[in-house]
Amino acid sequence: MNSASPANRSISIARETKETQINLRLAIDGPTTDFSTRISTGIGFFDHMIEAFAKHAGVTLELKCVGDLHIDQHHTVEDVGIVLGQAVAKILGDCAGIERFALMECPLDEALSKVVIDISGRPFLHFGAQFRRPWIGQLDSSLLREFFSGFVLHARWTVHIDVLRGENDHHIAESIFKAFARAAKIAWKQTGDKDIPSTKGSLV
Repeated sequence: MNSASPANRSISIARETKETQINLRLAIDGPTTDFSTRISTGIGFFDHMIEAFAKHAGVTLELKCVGDLHIDQHHTVEDVGIVLGQAVAKILGDCAGIERFALMECPLDEALSKVVIDISGRPFLHFGAQFRRPWIGQLDSSLLREFFSGFVLHARWTVHIDVLRGENDHHIAESIFKAFARAAKIAWKQTGDKDIPSTKGSLV
């Protein structure tokens, strides 16, 4: 069940499969009186990363995911990426009047990550991050790629993620999410015109 409001660029989505049940509300233009940011996925460090995304992208995001964590974390992490990507795609619609492109570099102590975004209508992910340990807190570190893959496929964005330096896995992951959030905030910013930012007249 989906309910979109293009005027204030917000949406509600409910998605249920045999593996996850997700309810999401997203408003990408800042605080709203309708709801507040609350994240619950059952995976502490993943919640922390999604909260960092919401904060630095300047969005209001209410997300609850109940997944089959007794099996593993894969379905939960990937499906959250899928639903968030679907939400963004529906909010942006034909992408008329947005910046489209963005580049951001963000540090966290010794870690520095770069994210380049093109809201292109053509899903592609380069994920140039490697982690030293299999777990970051409660999160399987290999699943961070799956989150971004799910998002990119369903948002239909081109995203390049590179870790320029870093030693601590927590710092590396958080610098990625902050750079991604800041770049997203720029890329979907409204320019004040009604043009679709493409010479071919369409992005989708």
